[in-house]
Amino acid sequence: MLIEFDTSLPSIRQVQNLIKQTTPVEFKLLTGDVLTGTVLWQDSCCICIADENSQQTTVWKQAIAYIKPKS
Repeated sequence: MLIEFDTSLPSIRQVQNLIKQTTPVEFKLLTGDVLTGTVLWQDSCCICIADENSQQTTVWKQAIAYIKPKS
């Protein structure tokens, strides 16, 4: 099943801005785990985040409870 990547959606645009601005973010997963780092890319199903050691983690969007910029 192919999910359309709709760049007109505010959530997609918000994540694109986080990527462009290399804003540090916190991901809270539905499991309760928290990931921090910068968003490298997104597609219709996943988001890739890099931590402070440049370790990349690909997360299924459906596993994310929230994403918030770190201040």
